Parts: sequence; C-alpha cells; structure tokens
Amino acid sequence: MTMYLFKLITIFGGLALFLFGMDVMGKALERTAGGKLQTILAKMSSNVFKGFLLGLGVTAVIQSSSATTVMVVGFVNSGIMTLKQAVGVIMGSNIGTTVTAWILSLSGLEGDSFLIQLFKPSTLAPLLGTVGIVLYMFLGSEKHKNIGSILLGFLALMTGMDIMGDSMAFLENEPWFAQLMISFSNPFIGILFGAVLTAIIQSSSASVGILQGLCGTGVVTFGSAIPIILGQNIGTCITAVMGAIGANRNARRTAAVHLLFNLVGVTLFVIIFYGLGLFIDWAFLADTCSAWNIAVIHTCFNVAATCVLMPLNGLLVKLAYLIIPSKETPQHEELLDERLLATPAVAVQRAHAIAAEMAADAREAMTLALELTEEFDSKGLDRVVELEDKTDQYQDALGTYLVKLSGQNLSVEDNRLLNTLLYTVADIERVADHAVSVAKAALEMEEKHIRFSDQARAELAVLKRAVTDALERTVQTYNDFDFEQAMKIEPQEQVIDLLVREIKSRHIRRLRDGKCSVEYGFVLDDLLTALERTADHCSNIAVEMLQVSEGKLEAHEYLTALRAGELTESVEFNKRFARYKSRYAFPEEK
Repeated sequence: MTMYLFKLITIFGGLALFLFGMDVMGKALERTAGGKLQTILAKMSSNVFKGFLLGLGVTAVIQSSSATTVMVVGFVNSGIMTLKQAVGVIMGSNIGTTVTAWILSLSGLEGDSFLIQLFKPSTLAPLLGTVGIVLYMFLGSEKHKNIGSILLGFLALMTGMDIMGDSMAFLENEPWFAQLMISFSNPFIGILFGAVLTAIIQSSSASVGILQGLCGTGVVTFGSAIPIILGQNIGTCITAVMGAIGANRNARRTAAVHLLFNLVGVTLFVIIFYGLGLFIDWAFLADTCSAWNIAVIHTCFNVAATCVLMPLNGLLVKLAYLIIPSKETPQHEELLDERLLATPAVAVQRAHAIAAEMAADAREAMTLALELTEEFDSKGLDRVVELEDKTDQYQDALGTYLVKLSGQNLSVEDNRLLNTLLYTVADIERVADHAVSVAKAALEMEEKHIRFSDQARAELAVLKRAVTDALERTVQTYNDFDFEQAMKIEPQEQVIDLLVREIKSRHIRRLRDGKCSVEYGFVLDDLLTALERTADHCSNIAVEMLQVSEGKLEAHEYLTALRAGELTESVEFNKRFARYKSRYAFPEEK
C-alpha cells in the first residue's frame, strides 16, 4: 500500500510539472505573438476555410484549443466576430491542438544515429532547457526572455512526461490495470472516461499526454486508446461551454458549435468504425499502442472529422440556432469581454480598439458641435449629447477592464500600451465633454440670435480648422500608435494657444471700439475655452504616448524641457511650430 501511495505522489508530481510546462510554453508563445492574435482572428477569418487555417495556426502557436475557443467565444460576445466566422476557427483549433501529441511522441524515437539521439527528449529537452535558462537569465531583452520561457516550458513538459512514464511503469504487472484497460475497449466506457478526464483537466493536450505516458506500460492497446481519444475530443469542449456562461446567444451558439462538431464527429466515427467491426475483424485493436500511435490517431480523427463536417458548417450553425433559439429582444454585446483576459495580449489589443473607437466618437462629437456654431440643428445637438454619453460608458468600461488587465502577465510592449491607455482615456472623454460645451454655446447663439462679426467669424474659422486638424491627427495617431505623427501634435497645440490669446486680444479691441457687445464676449469665451482645452487634451494624449509609455520623463517635465530647447527633438519642434504658425494665420484686422 505504501508503494502505491508513493507512486501516486510521483505520478501527480509529474503531471503537475507537465501541466506547468504546457502553461509556461503557451503563455510565452502568446506573449511573443502579442496582439497579432486578435488582428489575425478577427480580421482574416472572412470564410470558413481561412478561419480553419487561422484556428489551426493560432492553436498550434499557443498550444491550447481551449484557449483559442474561449477567445473566439469572447470575440463573438463582443461583436468582433460572427458565428459563421467562428465555425472555421473552431475546426482548425481541433487540428492545431494535436501538435502537442506529436511533440510528446518524440519519446518513442529509436535508433543509434546521432540525429535520433539528439532529438530524443532525454537529450533535446535538457539541451533546450540549458539554452533557455541562458536566454532567460543572462540576456536582458524581452524577446530573449520569452524564447527562454518557451524552451524552459518545453523542458518542464518533457521532464514531467518522463516522470509520469517512469512512475507508471509498475502498472505493467498489475492485473487490475490490465482489466481496466480492457474495459476501456468498450467504446462507451472509453469515451466516457476520456471525456471526464479531459473535462477535469480542461486540456485535451494534457489528457492525450497522460495517455501517451500510459503507453509506456505496454498494456494500452489500440482497442482501449481509440475510445479514450474520442472522449478527449468531447471533454475539451467543457472549457468553451463554461466560458459561454453569461454570454450573449451568439457566443453560446459558438460553444454549442464546438460541442456539436466533436459530438457529431465522434458519433459518425463510432457508427462507421464499430459498425464495420461487426463484419470486419479489426485485428490491430489488440496490438499494443505507442505514444507515436496516439499522435497519429488523434490527428487522423480530427482531420477526418474536419473534412466531413467543414462542407456542412451551415448545418452546424442551424443546429446551434435550434439549441439556442433567437428571441425578440435585441442581443447585448459586451464592449470588453472578460473572457479575453485569459489571453492578455489579445485583451490589450481589444482595449486599444475600444479606446480608438472612443476617440473617433469624441472627434465626431466635436466636429458636429463646431458645425452647429455655423448652422444650428437640434438633431445635431442631440447627436453630440448621445456621443458624449457613449464616451462616458466607454470610459467606465475601459477603466474597470484596464485595472483588471494591469494584474496580468504582459509583454513590455503590451504593458506600455496598457499604461498609455490608462493615462489617456480620461483625456478622450474630456474632449467629448468640451464638444457638449461648444454645442451648448451654439444653442445659446441660436436662442439669443447672436451672430459674430465677419472679422470674428473669420478668426474663429482659422482656430476651428487648427483644432479640427489637431484632433484628427490625435485620433489617427492614437489608432495607429504612430509616434512620428504624435511629435506633430504639441507644436500644433502651442499655435492654438497663441490663436486663442490673439482672438481674445482682438475681441477686447473691438469691445473697446464699440464693435462688439459684452454678451457676445461671454459666448465667445465659452467657445475659446472649450477649443483651447480640447487642444490641451490632444497634447496630453500625444505626450503620454511619447513619454510615459516609454518610461521616460513625466509629461510636465517633458514639455518644459521640450519648449526650453533642452531635448534633441526641440529643434524639430521649433520648425514645426513655425510651420503651423504660418499655416494658421489670421486675416488682417479691418
């Protein structure tokens, strides 16, 4: 009894190391891929076949079909991806997850040649681990650390596999274990066992790895391995099903498609294979199965299921709609689905996309508000208020989401992007607030029949053009994270400050000469304040992008040094300032 206890402890220790290695590898691979995952999945899955290839590629990279599927559920729930696009990605992820089994099957390599000995895990894993620790500990760049983590994860993965395999060797001579394996030859019992094991571990790759480890006992036959593998394909769906809880209907349908794909595939295989077995003697089922055979079976089943069901993807979607029917009430789509936090690099990119959308709304609000000062329209005012409310909602959602995301393990690049978003969303929201201020000034002008002189209108036209240009550049810069464009915003803001001061000076002169009234001055001051502060927020966003996200000077210190000519970019700043000052020149006073 004591021997069994210690063997069990060793087996679970090996499993722990195996799962840890998978997790380290997957997360390091994900950090290396970064936000490209969202771009690839959300924008390039236009048809089922493309989605299949992308699902295969992404899953092969992050080593987890469960992670890919949960990510897809999050995308559908957020409205980034349609259910039809998701189907192909799910099919591809089922094949991509077989890569792990092929890596683990290297343990079955036999031969005395140098290459075979080199690629055996007992040689390759320590070699890669040694390279990995050098990259991780002694080379400072994040790229090297990520590669080092991948290699160290591989070492942990293979070491855990070896520990499990060695610890399970005693089972070869245990009659009860042989009987257990024979019982799994019953397809229903084997499928149930594979499904439950995978559902508990929440990783088909890990459960396949355990099965490959059991193959070392020499007791696992094809007859018992095939049903277990079929069950593992069903069990892996549990993660997506759990991830879809609380999501909208299309997201739940996405999880349903994943489950249906595997259930239908397994059902067809059981009917055809075991049905033919009534007439054909599948003699090989009694043969001993190796780790390499497991990888072959796992891949062949998923490829065959995909080939059969890909042309029937529309049918799977219809079945998902039957299981989860539509209702009259419109579906709610979450701006920022917390399921994406499981893949932080994707979550950061999603947050950036929402922040960029928020910036575009703020720009639209200001553009509409400025148009209202020329020709008032009550519907335009309502639209400005609506956009401002929307930016408020975006800010609330982003604030909560970004705080949660800040606790995740991010790459340096993603962490800088996250910091920039944290610092700048408030500035974007304030631009929308100032748009409402401009719209209200326009309403006051309409109600009090205020019309500025031709000279004042010409001056305001120059200022509006300068502010609109600065805001347009800021939004584009924010969307693309274009640092070259960001450098052009601060000199524009400085010119806008000069324009505002000059308009105020000219207004005072007109007031003194009796060409303008005090009442007009109040409205003008409201307009000037809103436009000047809008430019200030544009400057804040650009400076945060350039400085705080790079871990350099604080914004105030940077601006002071820039204007004092103490930085290398001060020369270019002065050139741009002179160019913008010339571009936004006032007409001569009459």
